[in-house]
Amino acid sequence: MASLVNMAASTTSTCGRFLLLLAQEHVEFRLPELKALFSVCGKHLECNTGGSSDKGPFLVVLGTSEETIRKVMERTVSAKSAIELWGMGKTHQELLASLKPQSEHIRQLCHPESSFKITIHTFNKTLQYNERLQRIESLDVLPFNGRVDLKNPDHNFFLLEDYGLDPNNVPTDPLCLYFGRWLVDGQRDLLRSYSVKTRHFIGNTSMDAGLAFIMANHARVQPGHLVCDPFVGTGSLLVACARFGAFVMGSDIDYNTIHGLGKASRKNQKWRGPDENIRANLRQYGLEQLYADVLVSDASRPIWRPHQLFDAILTDPPYGIRESTRKIGSYGENGKVPDDVADNHIPESREYHLSDIFVDLLNFAAEYLVNGGRLVYWLPVFRPDYTEEIVPRHPCLKLVSNCEQMLNSQSGRRLLTMQKIKDFEEVDRYAHMQDVRQNPYKGHNAFRDKYFSGLTKERARECE
Repeated sequence: MASLVNMAASTTSTCGRFLLLLAQEHVEFRLPELKALFSVCGKHLECNTGGSSDKGPFLVVLGTSEETIRKVMERTVSAKSAIELWGMGKTHQELLASLKPQSEHIRQLCHPESSFKITIHTFNKTLQYNERLQRIESLDVLPFNGRVDLKNPDHNFFLLEDYGLDPNNVPTDPLCLYFGRWLVDGQRDLLRSYSVKTRHFIGNTSMDAGLAFIMANHARVQPGHLVCDPFVGTGSLLVACARFGAFVMGSDIDYNTIHGLGKASRKNQKWRGPDENIRANLRQYGLEQLYADVLVSDASRPIWRPHQLFDAILTDPPYGIRESTRKIGSYGENGKVPDDVADNHIPESREYHLSDIFVDLLNFAAEYLVNGGRLVYWLPVFRPDYTEEIVPRHPCLKLVSNCEQMLNSQSGRRLLTMQKIKDFEEVDRYAHMQDVRQNPYKGHNAFRDKYFSGLTKERARECE
């Protein structure tokens, strides 16, 4: 794609050109989230980072409408603000030259009866008051005929300057400048209002609110969808999906967690209260009407009858770090319980290897997702051993995105998004199992030992 800086001077219309100001956290997750939300709107995301790195906070979006941008911003937690982009350049002179074709548009907006303000936003550099004032005064060549209102203006114009990503080597002049009209903010407030710190029911592994909303967006969860989490835990993912209008349900092998029993995870609280459960979490946010149910169930033995039942499956399987990986064990060689002990038989549990968890999870998604539905889940990895070949595959599922979150220097986890591309048949289950047998990767099973080994070495280095 041609450089947008070079295109800016020749562009005579703002139609279809917007700047997204992105949050500088979970950087790898941002673009897949935006692509998913654009696809929900029936659009393809065409974008460019302008004059900066793709890890920076500025993303220029092309060939779309203001209506689409507003719909995306109603969902995204990765983007802070959307700005109608009027001009950009590598210098202030280039920026002003790119803005000249917009003079008539500015004159129509900033007529004498209107009000406006100009906001200066810099990335990786702090400007003094006189420097900010100088930037604003340099825009006097533009026909701003309205009155200045800093509290409640009709129009908020943004001048944004990008000074790169290296805080130890900040350039004197910006790498790129942007100017435009603010349109709408994203949903960053959800991170505060849905924080697990204030949630009624939590556990040791409750998912961070920001990552839960990112997962829901990667899964393209929409109002009226039915969403399942087969390792539901305390239901953080269900809360995020319900916030976006989906009916939610899940299952977990832990009876106490499903029923909100046992020791509490919150500080200064010994036991969970009688109303601490997943349903109470949804009630806390006014979403109880979207609660379908949660069941005590073994994820290795699906209990669901209809095929193509769920519009999305989101889950964070246990890694064996803070929660054990368990499943129901078999009785004898054939797994059948003899008749003489059946009445009093209590199923035993045994270790559920990570590799087996992912085999079962992908088969479950292939069978119970609707066509086009998405599976979004976490894969823990020992980073020195990671290659693309260890990512689980399935003939019915297409890998859409693969994003890394570092846990420490040696370990991380990858958020995998897969989409169902064909109807599931029993032959696909056996083909998937055969593929696993031919290309076994049991390294997932050693993740726990490698995780603690890497953590010990890291702490030893810090003490040296």
